[in-house]
Amino acid sequence: MDRFRELSTFVAVAEEGVFNAAARRLHMSPPAVTRFVTSLESRLGVRLFSRTTRQVALTDAGRRLHADAIRVLADMEAAERSAAGDHDVPRGVLRITAPVLFGERFVAPILRDYLDAHPAVTADALFVDRVVNLIDEGLDIAVRIGDLPDSSLAATRVGAVRRMVVASPEYLEHAGVPQIPDDLKAHRIILPTSASSAPAWEFVSEARRSMVRLQPGFSVNGNGPAIDAAAAGWGLTRVLSYQVADMISSGELVEVLADAEDREMPIHLMHSEGRRAAAKVRSFIDLAARRLRRDSARLSARDESQG
Repeated sequence: MDRFRELSTFVAVAEEGVFNAAARRLHMSPPAVTRFVTSLESRLGVRLFSRTTRQVALTDAGRRLHADAIRVLADMEAAERSAAGDHDVPRGVLRITAPVLFGERFVAPILRDYLDAHPAVTADALFVDRVVNLIDEGLDIAVRIGDLPDSSLAATRVGAVRRMVVASPEYLEHAGVPQIPDDLKAHRIILPTSASSAPAWEFVSEARRSMVRLQPGFSVNGNGPAIDAAAAGWGLTRVLSYQVADMISSGELVEVLADAEDREMPIHLMHSEGRRAAAKVRSFIDLAARRLRRDSARLSARDESQG
């Protein structure tokens, strides 16, 4: 029996949870789906599903096979796309995810230029402040900020950002400039809870760590409103450098406690297809990497004249 059909049928049942739904998805009859799964279990000598009258669930062996089967099927699809020329000319839908403000300020402009240059490609962008699973959500590329866990995804480093405590010049003029992290306890604090739900900020400088527990006067579930409040002179907030780089440059916001925080967070472009990536993925990553590396000083909000 066709091993490709066995694997694709097994994956469909695993993802749909019932044989009938898998049969509809594959345009097959339910008995045919059952035969393919039974044949695969017989050949492997293990049960892949625990069956009830209404649904099926993966066994431990089934979960291990499911992860491997997805990779095998993806490799086969990539090989077919390559044979059809998909690896030569960018085409199709490019699906990308990034954090909200990073996506709006950096990814979207690059994406617009990319689409202008590649009319056979359309784009679907998902800008959200959460880690999105590329495979589960059918995405091609993700922007990740921070240290990466062990992963089978391919990663291209394109820059780094850092955390910054900022306030408006007007606020600092009347409230004073904090000199050490503990001074924050005497200031009005704006806490963006999308970055951290705990009312505490950790500072790391040359291997020295300090933790400041805060009593925020204003907590808000988004970096944008926190930045707006700081710019309006309400108090101090702590965000990532790229989120306020332009406002630092214009003087609308001022960084404080820079000597207390020298830790950097890497930025990577992630994708799951490795060297077999489709042309749309490879060509976008090439463009985005060049543009983001060119903007490295802006991303980290550092003065280029200082190196």
